[in-house]
Amino acid sequence: MPNAIVRLKTQSRSTTELLELPAADVGLVLGTSPKVGQRANRYFTYRIDAAEKLYKSGKIKCLLLSGANPSLYYNEPLKMLEALVERGIPKDKIVLDYAGLRTLDSVVRAKEVFGVTNVIIVSQAFHNHRALFIADHIDLTASAYEAQDVEEDKARIQFREVLARIRVMLDLYITKTGPKFLGEKQALPL
Repeated sequence: MPNAIVRLKTQSRSTTELLELPAADVGLVLGTSPKVGQRANRYFTYRIDAAEKLYKSGKIKCLLLSGANPSLYYNEPLKMLEALVERGIPKDKIVLDYAGLRTLDSVVRAKEVFGVTNVIIVSQAFHNHRALFIADHIDLTASAYEAQDVEEDKARIQFREVLARIRVMLDLYITKTGPKFLGEKQALPL
């Protein structure tokens, strides 16, 4: 049931078509590891592809890269920054959120810490729907741009996402969970 509710409430605002997206101040790129073992993680690569296209389309003014960085050797926002700068995105138009430990943290922090009022979320479709659901719950105006999916991983991801959507319902409506870290307000280069 939570899976269907999340999808029905958000599917009309997540797209692969840039022309269908309304302009927004910020593109929020949700983090993932750049590698799986020794191989490049295609979820990461495809999110970087989508973030590059979104920025270069002129639909947004800056990018907020949100992910985890639990150690010196694992830093999702920094790896996303490096990949985007390599593709010609100006470093001064990118802000890093090192406390995006979960999707809920990334979306809530975008509003509460970075002052975002209108956002385009960037991730794969399955992830975008959950992020949009969270945005709706906190009254953050949001749409989403879908990064290419990894087809051969679909069954595992669908199962994982069903569990994640149950958890988001519990977080938002039962336990009223917030981000692990909030912190001081930070300005974006708008």
